[in-house]
Amino acid sequence: MRNCIIGLAFLSVVLVVNVHARAQTAPETPLGQEAPRNLPEREEWFSDLALGMFIHWSVDSQLGSVISHSLAGASDDYIERFFTELPATFEPKQFDPSDWARLAKVAGMRYVMFTAKHHSGFCMFDTETTDFSIMHTPFKRDITREIIEAYRREGIAVGLYFSPEDFWMLHQQGQVINRTPPYALPSNNEGLRDHNRRQLRELFTNYGPIDLAFLDSGDAADAVETIWNIKRDTVITRGVMETPEQKTPDTPLPPPWEACYTLGTQWQFKPTNEVYKTGTELIEKLIEIRAKGGNLLLNVGPEPSGVIPFEQERVIRELALWLFVNGEAIYAVRPWHIIREGDFWFTKAKDAQTLYAFLTRQHPWPRGERREFVLKSVRATDQTEVAVLGHGGKAVEYQPETDATPRWTQEEQGLRISVVRGQRIYNNGQWPNPIVVRLTHVEPVPTQP
Repeated sequence: MRNCIIGLAFLSVVLVVNVHARAQTAPETPLGQEAPRNLPEREEWFSDLALGMFIHWSVDSQLGSVISHSLAGASDDYIERFFTELPATFEPKQFDPSDWARLAKVAGMRYVMFTAKHHSGFCMFDTETTDFSIMHTPFKRDITREIIEAYRREGIAVGLYFSPEDFWMLHQQGQVINRTPPYALPSNNEGLRDHNRRQLRELFTNYGPIDLAFLDSGDAADAVETIWNIKRDTVITRGVMETPEQKTPDTPLPPPWEACYTLGTQWQFKPTNEVYKTGTELIEKLIEIRAKGGNLLLNVGPEPSGVIPFEQERVIRELALWLFVNGEAIYAVRPWHIIREGDFWFTKAKDAQTLYAFLTRQHPWPRGERREFVLKSVRATDQTEVAVLGHGGKAVEYQPETDATPRWTQEEQGLRISVVRGQRIYNNGQWPNPIVVRLTHVEPVPTQP
């Protein structure tokens, strides 16, 4: 079945081979059912990226409320003030997307997904479709363009979040603002569908090639078609693939897939009553998601001033440090034949006979201490080598007597590895996060039925 679907996806390429050259005129011919998936080579590209930065930011960040959803079922006076007063006071004078992009680069984020338009309908881009946009605020700058350009300069793939459900448009139509009735969905609302098509054409033709899209609606088929008629190799995550929010599935999903997580409890900036995840929690989530073949899309919620809150940045920098040491085990990897043995998780290099074992839940592990572990799912060969990522295995600072050489022996019950936590990460030597062991030229041990 999978081969059939991939075959159909390749057939769709033939049908739209000239799409990119005609992007400015966006053909109206429907793609039909020939393109149910992203292109296979683009799926591979996406799976290699591993980690992305999600950015939820809109006009109601000034209130510190849930993004957009406070409009659903709201009173008439609340709705009127939302649509008129909030744009009049939105002026993020400290906004510098280069700062955001550099943070993403240091943190090992390979793609960004920015909320060009959330459910409220407020456009963070220059549009001819509505005055409810960033260009009709005191700021009067195309934030979307500046973000795209900043992340491209850092070599980060660019993605746009777009909601096909638009509360501003429903209000203009005299409808009750909600997400559930039929009129809230583009397939049942011709005016909303046409409004979305015009905006998507602006976003996917006015800013150069857009690498990814996230279509936040259960009714995204028309938006998918519109984007792929403009640029067929745009990878569409939500709307085409599985994108679980705030949870990781118990078992691997069919690849590719993407888990979306907040740093705290809310997507947009929440100035009070917020609880943030620790760096260790984020690292362990990333490990689990990669072991199961998915990508992690990690959200930040900038303040209305335009800066990423310090509480969010500092947690990201802990993740950045861990990835700087262990990124080899995260990018361009695929699931091992089993995802874990207890607290030990696995990934394998996509194009090499290399296995990575993540030794989680080992804290405290004093620097310079040797520990042994038995991996039952792994068998050594005559060429097997073992190493701790980030550490050369030859010296431990201020401990000249310590032998840090990694060792292994193949035993009946499994592969026994013996490694030292030797790298000095913090001054006090207390590094609470997992170390990763690289095992080259090893073989899987078949699991029992």
